[in-house]
Amino acid sequence: MAYLDSSDAPDEEQTFYVQCRAAYLSVFRSSLTNISSKRELCRVLQLAGRNPSQASLDEYWKTGTTHMNFDDFCTILKKEWKSENNELMGIFQKLDTNGDGYLTHSKVEKLLTTGGDKMTPEEVQAIFSLSDINEDGKLNYAEFCQQLVSTAEKCQTASLTKLRSDAKLKRQNFGSHPDSPPKPSLTSATQSQPPETTWSDPDVTPRKESRTSSRPSSARSRRSSVSSVVTATPSISKWHHTFMRGCFFLDEGGTISSLQYKLHLAQTSNVTLSIRPMSLDQRADKPCPWMNVDTALFVMLAGDVEADSTLVCFTHTKDKEKYIWRGELKAGLYYLLPFSSGCKLKKRSRKSVANKSIQLVYKTVSGEFDLSRDFREALSEIFDMIDLDGNGLLSLEEYNFLELMISGEECKMGTWAICRENFDMRKNQLTKQGFMELTLMEATEKGGDSDDLWTLVETMGYNRMLELVEACPFQIDIDCESTQPSLQPLRLDSGLSILNQALQKSITLEGAAKPLKGQDHVLIYTYRGEHRVSSLIVNKSNQKVTVSVNNKHNSNCCSSRGLNVFAIEVAARTKMVCQHVLPINEKQDWTYNCVESLLISK
Repeated sequence: MAYLDSSDAPDEEQTFYVQCRAAYLSVFRSSLTNISSKRELCRVLQLAGRNPSQASLDEYWKTGTTHMNFDDFCTILKKEWKSENNELMGIFQKLDTNGDGYLTHSKVEKLLTTGGDKMTPEEVQAIFSLSDINEDGKLNYAEFCQQLVSTAEKCQTASLTKLRSDAKLKRQNFGSHPDSPPKPSLTSATQSQPPETTWSDPDVTPRKESRTSSRPSSARSRRSSVSSVVTATPSISKWHHTFMRGCFFLDEGGTISSLQYKLHLAQTSNVTLSIRPMSLDQRADKPCPWMNVDTALFVMLAGDVEADSTLVCFTHTKDKEKYIWRGELKAGLYYLLPFSSGCKLKKRSRKSVANKSIQLVYKTVSGEFDLSRDFREALSEIFDMIDLDGNGLLSLEEYNFLELMISGEECKMGTWAICRENFDMRKNQLTKQGFMELTLMEATEKGGDSDDLWTLVETMGYNRMLELVEACPFQIDIDCESTQPSLQPLRLDSGLSILNQALQKSITLEGAAKPLKGQDHVLIYTYRGEHRVSSLIVNKSNQKVTVSVNNKHNSNCCSSRGLNVFAIEVAARTKMVCQHVLPINEKQDWTYNCVESLLISK
C-alpha cells in the first residue's frame, strides 16, 4: 500500500484492511490464494498480531473445512482481539499467590499441560527456554507477558513493512511515482479570484448579418430570468472553485463523444465557466497535438424532462487555449455539455503506422511478463484522463467510464472487490500503481497477447506508435462568488441529443438568418463568433431538400466537414447543423464567405 499523508489519515476500516492484506501477503503471493490448512490460518493470524488459542482455531477450521479465502480471514481477524499486556498480567497474577512477580516452573507446567489448550511438556520447556528464568527456576511473568505482546506486535509490524516494501518495488518496476495525497475535495472552497469581469444587462437588438454579437429580444425574455452576461467589474471577494476533467473521443465514424456533467448551484451567484484542453504530465518532452483543438461549453437549465431543458449560455470568449463565459446564474440544476467542432480533432489515417507498432508487453530475464516503458507512460496518461476529479485515484464510477468506452459494460461490485483484494487501492479507489498492476495481470493471463491491450489504447485515441492523435483531454473550471458549486459527471453521450439541441438553439438565437436563394422555405442560420462560425439549415417545407455548400471562397479556414464542396440532405420540416468553420492559423486574418444553393427539392 502507498504511504498516507497525515492530512489523509486512514479510518479504522481502511487501517484494518491494510493489516489484513499485509498479513495475508506475508504468507501467500496473492489475496486470491486460499488458506489450505489450520496451520496456515494460525500463521496469518499471528502475522496480523493475534495469538489464537487451539480452541479458537478448531472453531474456525471445523471438520470438513478444506479452504478459506481472504474474506473469511478478514472476518476471523475481526473476532480475534489482540492480546493486551494488562489482560495477560491479570491471568498470571491470579496464580501468583506470593505476589512476588514470579511463578515456579512446576506451577506453570501444570497450568499449561492440564487446563484449557493443553500443551506438551516440550512446548512448555520451549517457553521457559525463551523466557527470563532466575536462579531458582522461576518465571518472571511480567517480562514474559511483555515479550509475548512485543512478539505479536513485531509480527504485525514485519508484515506491514513487507507490504510497503513490495509496494515500493512495484512502483519502481512499473515506473510510476509514489501516490501523492489527494487534492482537496471538489466541495471545498478556495480563494480563487477570476479574471476581471463586468456586470450589466446588455442592450439586445435584432441581429443583422455581421460579426457583431447580440440576441433577439425574444431570446432575452427567455434567458434574462436565468442568467445575465458580464460587462462590469465586481468587487474582489472570495470565490469558490471546483473542477472536473474529461476527454473528447472519436468513434469509428468520426463522431465526437465526451462525458456530460451536472452543475448544482444552491443560490444565485456570479459565475465564471471555462473549458480548455488539458496537458498531460507524461508529455513534458513530447508534442501535444490536441492542445490546439477548439472546445466549448454549453449550459442548459435542467427541465422536468430532458427535452424541456433550456439553453442558458455558452462560452464565447477565448483566452489562449481557454474558452470562457462570465455571468450570473440563478440557483438550480444545470447540464454542462462539452463541445468540439471537429475541425481540428479528426480521424487520422493509420496507414503510415500500419507496419510499425510499439511493444506493449515483453518477457523479463526471469521469464515473467512486464509492461514496456512506452506502454506504462501511455497507461499513466490514460489514468489521468479518466481520473475525473484529479485526486490521483480511480473510483468505481471513474473506472466504469473506461469500461463503458472499451466494452460497453460496467465493472460489477464483485469484480471491484477482487481488484480491492489484489491491487493497490486507497479508500476503495484504485491508485495509479494498482491500475498498472491490473493491466499487467490481464496481459499475463493472456500469455502476453496484446490484442486486448491495443483495443484499450486505440479506444482511448492512441495509434500504434502510442501517440495520442484521436482524443482531446480537457478540464472544466467553475468559479462562483456566492456559493460552492457542485459538479458531477452525468453520462457518456455521443453528442446527438441534448448537445445537438443546445448547439442548434445557440445558432438560431445568436446567428443571423437568410433564406436560401429562391427558396423562402429553407433558411440558413449563421453564427459568427470571434473564433468559430457555425451554420444551420432549417427546412420548413413539406419535402426533403438537398443543399450544396461551397467553401472555395473562404480564406484561411478549415471546415468540420473536411471538404471545400459538399452536399447536405435535410428532411422535411427538420433542421440540421451544416458545418463549423475555424481559422487554420489564428494569428492571421481569416474570411468566411460560404455559398449555399439548392440542388434537389422533392
